[in-house]
Amino acid sequence: MPVPDAPRAEAFFLQTEPGQRFCLFHPPAGACRGALLYVPPFGEEMNKSRRMAALQARDLAARGFGVLLIDLYGCGDSSGDFGEARWDLWKHDLALGQRWLRERLGVPVSLWGLRLGALLALDFARDAHEPVASLMLWQPVQSGATFLTQFLRLRIANDMLSDDKEKGGGTKALRDQLRAGEALEIAGYELAPAMADAIESLDAAALFVASCPVHWFEAVPADGRPISPAASKVTTAWQAAGAAPQIHLVTCPPFWAAQEVTECAALVAATTAVFAGIAA
Repeated sequence: MPVPDAPRAEAFFLQTEPGQRFCLFHPPAGACRGALLYVPPFGEEMNKSRRMAALQARDLAARGFGVLLIDLYGCGDSSGDFGEARWDLWKHDLALGQRWLRERLGVPVSLWGLRLGALLALDFARDAHEPVASLMLWQPVQSGATFLTQFLRLRIANDMLSDDKEKGGGTKALRDQLRAGEALEIAGYELAPAMADAIESLDAAALFVASCPVHWFEAVPADGRPISPAASKVTTAWQAAGAAPQIHLVTCPPFWAAQEVTECAALVAATTAVFAGIAA
């Protein structure tokens, strides 16, 4: 069945406090079948994933779904500096986007989160004032502490290459600096102690959501490969807690970490098919 062209996206700013948030709305073609709010990943992963986010939004819009892409506080073209961002402020931004979408389209809003954005979506959905219709999770981070360690290693790698490198200490020394209240410059992003604390405390196994359908999309390097042991541990914990996540394995490169802009048509198609099935 041929897919109609997606309507032209609408760029605008949502006024809030503090400042404003840049948004890109992909209106649905024809009658609205549902709505999705995109929750982007952290740091440079956000920029590397913009192409995939745009492709997915257009594909959904062409099939009758409205999609809102929002730059969270301190990110992209929104107000604030990255070092001023806070986890709770990002959750406030999601509430803002959710309310805007519901008022614009008149339908319940689902969340679509990528990497650390998947954990933000889960955390938001657990105590959102307005119910979340469903959750679409792309390659969720399983451990905030592990993610933070990997991010801190970017600073260590940069120090090793610089002429004024500081020797020794590793990620423990960087964590000590954060605990002492010192912000760190890492790969062009200022990491505030409060944000580091919030990320460190995240445990995907504890962020289960049983109040709505949850679909976990895991990128695998080849057909027939199973879900990673770490991801399997998380989903098993969710099932034990009463949640019922649906797992979708998609052969897909890690576009969020690729050096060049990378696409994955299989992930776009799988996500659209699942969301269309929920709407039906």
